[in-house]
Order: sequence, then structure tokens, then C-alpha cells
Amino acid sequence: MHVQEWLDSVPAAAVYAVVALVIGVESLGIPLPGEIVLVSAALMSSQHSGINPIVLGACATAGAVIGDSIGYAIGRKGGRPLLAWLGGKFPKHFSEGHVATAERSFEKWGMWAVFVGRFIALLRIFAGPLAGVLHMPYWKFLIANVLGGICWAGGTTAVIYYVGVVAEGWLKKFSYVGLVAAVLVGLASMLLVKRKAKKAQEQGEREAEPVGAAE
Repeated sequence: MHVQEWLDSVPAAAVYAVVALVIGVESLGIPLPGEIVLVSAALMSSQHSGINPIVLGACATAGAVIGDSIGYAIGRKGGRPLLAWLGGKFPKHFSEGHVATAERSFEKWGMWAVFVGRFIALLRIFAGPLAGVLHMPYWKFLIANVLGGICWAGGTTAVIYYVGVVAEGWLKKFSYVGLVAAVLVGLASMLLVKRKAKKAQEQGEREAEPVGAAE
């Protein structure tokens, strides 16, 4: 069943709980479609389904902050062995080069790495555990975590809600045109983001090579 169709079939209170839970578990480091669930729920709130966008944004923010904090605790307790274990399970994401690049990013950008990471799919999953493993002071992590969670969850909810309200009447008249346009824009955005992410990853790997050679 489509995510939005499933959310339509449950009470509003359950929607709030599902959004908070999925985003929280995703923030622990487990790949779940937190952003898709949040966007679907925010779109529902714009269609007069009884879901309050303010409550939805608050639940999403709480899930993000709590999940990231638990992920931080796990990473801090697990330490380097946790990275080695993750490298064996997910070599594509936790290779030595990627870990070295992440460590330099945290050392250089500190709190900003956690804040910005909330808006990037891969970093959103691993920012908490990585910050713990790299022993970022918790008070710095918490500030960046809370601000990032509020901006990401609240901002996403607000944007999707208002876009849904504005687009609802227009899509009723031009449903097929709107659907095609939305699909095209979505595909173009996805390809652009993937292309930029790939270039950034390749650049990070090139920067990591001299460090490894020097050691």
C-alpha cells in the first residue's frame, strides 16, 4: 500500500506516532523512509484530513532529536569497533576513506556538520552515531541536533503543507498536467542531487588518498 494511503487509513494520533517513530529509528542509523513518511503526512494535513501540521512538526522534531541522541550514545559507547563492524556490514558507506572524510568534516565544521547533516539523507542516518564515535562534546551535538531537527522537520512540514494547500485547487483542474509536472520536477531534482552527491563523494575520496599515503 502507498505510504499516504496507509496513513489515511489510521487515526490522526497514530499518524503522529508513526512519523515520530520512523524518523527516530532512522536517526539511530537504521535506513528507513523517514522523509517520505513526513512528506506524506504533511501533505495529508494540507488536505483537511484532521492532522494538525503544528503537532505533526513537533512530533517529527521530537523523533529526530531523541533518535539522534540515542544514536550518539550508541556511537560513543561502541567507539571505533562500531565503525569497524559497520565497515564490514556496509562497506559502501563506512569504508576507511569515508570514515576519514567524515572525521575531518566533524573536526573542521563541528556543530555545522550535525546541523547540515539533518538535511542530507545519508548523513541524517549516520550523523548521530558518527558524532558519538568521534567524541563530539554532547552539549554541542545537542544544540546542533535540536536546531537541525526543528529546521528540517518543522520546515519540511510547513513547506509541504502550504504547497499542498495552494496546489490543491489547481490540481483539481489540471490533475494530469500537475502529476506529470510533479514527476518531471521530482526526477530532475533527484538526478541533480545524486550527481552533486557523487561529485562530493569523489572529491572527498581524492582528498583522503594523500592522507592515507602520508601515514
